[in-house]
Amino acid sequence: MQSGRGAEDISVEPISLDTLLASVGKEVGVSPWRTVTQRMIDQFADATDDHQFIHCDPERAERETPFGGTIAHGFLSLSLLSAMTFETMPPLENTKMGVNHGFDTLRFLAPVKTGSRIRTRFVLADVKVRPSGWVQTAHDVTIEIEGSKKPALTARWLTLTLIERQPETA
Repeated sequence: MQSGRGAEDISVEPISLDTLLASVGKEVGVSPWRTVTQRMIDQFADATDDHQFIHCDPERAERETPFGGTIAHGFLSLSLLSAMTFETMPPLENTKMGVNHGFDTLRFLAPVKTGSRIRTRFVLADVKVRPSGWVQTAHDVTIEIEGSKKPALTARWLTLTLIERQPETA
């Protein structure tokens, strides 16, 4: 069971801005499978104060829902995008920092049952280089559920990366 890795375990090599720009319209990564456990769901419920029985009471969820047990919060699945990005996506060379910028679209399409494995597909939809040194990327992301025809979610995810400009050589 994979519960995630820390940033220190990542061996994805940085890419140049030119390589990023040339990747628009292409699938740029598929994350490893990640198991969504009841422990993760319970910890997320504690962090967000969302203890609805469909997430936190396996016996009741089995009796009273069509899911056959508990399911992950949609926002838990969404929040795992950050970890799956670090596991998969190459950073830009000379990155000083990166931040979430939001979502243009977000749809939750299928529940993630406890014990399911999920992964994310990343398609680079757009890149905007700002004169300030910020690079805005838009990724079309799909969180797949192993064995399911329907994904957990689809979204257009916007991020900003601040890069340190390198002096041009003559």
